[in-house]
Amino acid sequence: MSTGERLGDATILGAAALAITDRCVAAVQSPDAPSASAAAALSALRHFLDGATLDQLRSVLGLSHSGAVRLVDRLCASGLAQRGPGSDGRSRCVTLTERGTRLADEITAARLGAIDALTAGLSATEKRTLVELAGRVLANVVATKDGGAWTCRMCNISACGRERGLCPAASAATKRFGAAVTGVAKPS
Repeated sequence: MSTGERLGDATILGAAALAITDRCVAAVQSPDAPSASAAAALSALRHFLDGATLDQLRSVLGLSHSGAVRLVDRLCASGLAQRGPGSDGRSRCVTLTERGTRLADEITAARLGAIDALTAGLSATEKRTLVELAGRVLANVVATKDGGAWTCRMCNISACGRERGLCPAASAATKRFGAAVTGVAKPS
């Protein structure tokens, strides 16, 4: 493949990635979750970090300690989350309120709607092919990623087939680290 072809492919893939990101970020933001970090925090707390410590939430979101404290302060002040006693008596945990749970579910639905709109012109076979190829790209991202926010921070881990070994990110993490990094598993 020539440099020109590679550059053309990179331009199209890069533009598609930005368009998907822009649409998803715009879809999940609301007056109650005005930032992508707030939406990701609500989603993570809903789907796999229920009862997480501040440090666990900070790690998943790729925030500094002070950034995570400010974010949780805003979520608590908005009535979306609450702090409670941690598992060891010294730490504190963060959980969603009923209102926070409803908003997290709305965020999940909005993200799904954005993806559905972006892929509406594809056939079922084309969508399956796109998902398979995106899964391979995602596995490569996880295999080569150093630090920062978790790739799956807005995922509904019960929907990706993680428990059945079908999640490309979890499979790549298992290959890289010896075990999939899952944070605090939400009770079933």
